Amino acid sequence: MGVEAVIEALAQPELWIAAFAGGAFGAALGALPAFIFTGFMVIVGEAANILKAELAGAGVIASDAFTLGITGSIAFGPVFGPHVSFAGGAAAAAYAARKGYMDTGFDYHEAKNIAHALGTKPDVLAVGGVFGILGMLVRQVSFGFAMPWDPIAMGVVLSAVFHRLILGYSIIGKVRSSSIFDMGPFKAEEMRQTAEGGEVVADGGTAVAKERLKVEPWLPHQYEWSGVAMIGLTVGILAAYIAVTTGSYFLAFGISAASLVFLNCGVEQIPVTHHISLPASTAALAIVPAAEAVPMLPALAIGAAFGISGALTGEVVQRVFYAHSDTHFDPPAAAIVVNTFFIAVLAMAGVLPQAGWVPLP
Repeated sequence: MGVEAVIEALAQPELWIAAFAGGAFGAALGALPAFIFTGFMVIVGEAANILKAELAGAGVIASDAFTLGITGSIAFGPVFGPHVSFAGGAAAAAYAARKGYMDTGFDYHEAKNIAHALGTKPDVLAVGGVFGILGMLVRQVSFGFAMPWDPIAMGVVLSAVFHRLILGYSIIGKVRSSSIFDMGPFKAEEMRQTAEGGEVVADGGTAVAKERLKVEPWLPHQYEWSGVAMIGLTVGILAAYIAVTTGSYFLAFGISAASLVFLNCGVEQIPVTHHISLPASTAALAIVPAAEAVPMLPALAIGAAFGISGALTGEVVQRVFYAHSDTHFDPPAAAIVVNTFFIAVLAMAGVLPQAGWVPLP
């Protein structure tokens, strides 16, 4: 890995073209629906991989009989890779809101409405495509230099930073509470006036400014520290169990991502958990050298620890980069970057015998 690997990876015109199309398609579907498809594709891909391994272990087929690659090529590639489709969709929403194309009645700034499909406007899809390419570049460079974190999640994070800078949004926003971590104004339903989206004319012809909450939590039903920690514990244990039982690093992540179809359909109180399940399942399988049997109870324990860490890290990120801002900055992606970095550091320090799929320099 290194410069040569990065150059070789980027010298593929088909990758650039596919990334543009993937980002544009993510914009057309909407960032969240596109990510839900990531989850479905991961489930399909990992189920196929597990079936292949079982058949090969039983001697029904040769271990190299066929290669599917659904998880790597489709779910995490330029079609539904979050660094391409989700990041492209989020950037396109920020652009569409800036252009005044979105008027959905969303409670927060329209640029945060990642569940909304953006349709077929050529300029909106073009923005999604450009940011799809940007996400691909971040992923290829990060992976090519073996940087010790999830390169796909880093693509989502840096894409959000770039779309805020390029489109004229603040990186953090204006803090209107006693501290950047204070969610008190949201609990008290404190509002602020804003001129974005134009003026609303009330009865009698009096022009009044639109109002938004002073503080806007990423998930109004998932921001209390105790609840966040509890869902982290719960999903961390389940993700570790799934990982040990199936041998898959990614199946629990796929289940978490696919479950967001209910959130996208408006079902209340659905938790977001993929930043919990991915670090937990990865750490659970990393407690022994590759190809060795993983003991269940220790795996559940480290899964619980990384589940809580993933959940709490995501909450810290949302309070800093989402709650006071105007566009979507993805707390799960940032939490995955941080916690896969933790796994890499533990592996490099010899605490863990391996880092699983997380690159090591």
